[in-house]
Amino acid sequence: MSNSKFNKFFVVAFIGLSSSIGIKSFAENPIIQTKYTADPAPMVYKDTVFLYAGHDEDDATGFKMFNWMLYTSTDMVNWTDHGIAASLKMFSWTADNGAWAPQCIARNGKFYIYCPVSRKKGSMAIGVAVSNSPYGPFTDAIGKPLIENNSTGDIDPTVFIDNDGQAYLYWGNPNCFYVKLNEDMISYSSGIVKIDPRPSNYQEGPWFYKRNGHYYLAYASTCCPEGIGYAMSNSPTGPWEYKGMIMDPNKLSSGNHPGIIDYKGNSYVFGFNYTLLWAKYTTHYERRSICVEKMTYNPDGTIQKLPFWSTTGTEQIGSLNPYRRNEAECMAWESGVKTEKSDQTGVYVTDIDNGDYIKVKGVDFGKGAKSFEVSVASASQGGKIEIHTDSLSGLLLGTCIVESTGGWQKWVTKRCTISKSKGKHDLYFVFTGGEGKMFNFDWWRFSAK
Repeated sequence: MSNSKFNKFFVVAFIGLSSSIGIKSFAENPIIQTKYTADPAPMVYKDTVFLYAGHDEDDATGFKMFNWMLYTSTDMVNWTDHGIAASLKMFSWTADNGAWAPQCIARNGKFYIYCPVSRKKGSMAIGVAVSNSPYGPFTDAIGKPLIENNSTGDIDPTVFIDNDGQAYLYWGNPNCFYVKLNEDMISYSSGIVKIDPRPSNYQEGPWFYKRNGHYYLAYASTCCPEGIGYAMSNSPTGPWEYKGMIMDPNKLSSGNHPGIIDYKGNSYVFGFNYTLLWAKYTTHYERRSICVEKMTYNPDGTIQKLPFWSTTGTEQIGSLNPYRRNEAECMAWESGVKTEKSDQTGVYVTDIDNGDYIKVKGVDFGKGAKSFEVSVASASQGGKIEIHTDSLSGLLLGTCIVESTGGWQKWVTKRCTISKSKGKHDLYFVFTGGEGKMFNFDWWRFSAK
């Protein structure tokens, strides 16, 4: 989707430079390339960032969205694809299109995802689904809309639980509303409140959170194009004071949608642009791509303005351990491949042609690896996985031969020796071979033996 197949290497790229010289690895925006993604909703749970995302279909012209994807990361650089976390199929009362900007939150051992969806009569509504796991599956919690005012403005819910246990749900375009949720997170007793006056430049996509005693309402600014503005308050219900822009609008991206978290001592803002679209087309379609940047607060709590989404993104936190099983769908960048999900293996990498590649960043080999194993399946002629360090044409550690296994879901583990690799590197697993789809790729692991 994101990159053409003119360059056919299957390279899982681990581009980490030698830790001995202190070179750092950074994310590459947009952070997801195998699908078009939009409306990021990050959630920190335990030691992991869970990124719920809208999904623009590959052939979308307008908004063509049927489900919500899930990606996770523990280093803010390599993101693991978990496939569809929730979909319109959860709600029997929706139309068959319109899976717009969601947000998920944890409470009392359950996970609640708030989803704006199209109604069969053409208006928008907000549903709520629940799961025992952040990975899903999610099911409709109440069998009807949680919020519905027979308008097109009931979109973009954002949810927050304050220190006193009171939960709040904000939403709306072009006006902003809120309700106080009951402790069950699927109902409310008080009435819907309209924020009046609304903060300057407010258009849609609110993101409500609290940090160091300050309440924040970030949002997509006046359309179009949309930047990211924000307001602050001393109360979860306002009044709200406009403070400025986190990111100015840019003609390269007609829309935006903030998602803001603190994680491992840093602050991050997620949003989207159209970089993957513009790499292939000159006509505007609703095919978006999620980006992330590190965000900095001033001593008074205000936020330092960022430039438009960079290409380098955020610095890696820690490193990736190559001696444990790593999913092939965990990547920092790719060219040409896709991901699919099966009941047998979960998510795996597919559509691998000659010249495709995947890059994984900041892989720490420590004192050295001597062998490499992968789980693969092929109903065709197979191919090769070339393992390079630090660039597509970097040092070749070894080549793993993949032969036909007799079926696209008939998985086997292949093992090959490599030149001993030490220290921290970015890696490229490069796929080479014949014409057409060569094989599927599920996981990989290095060994010091």
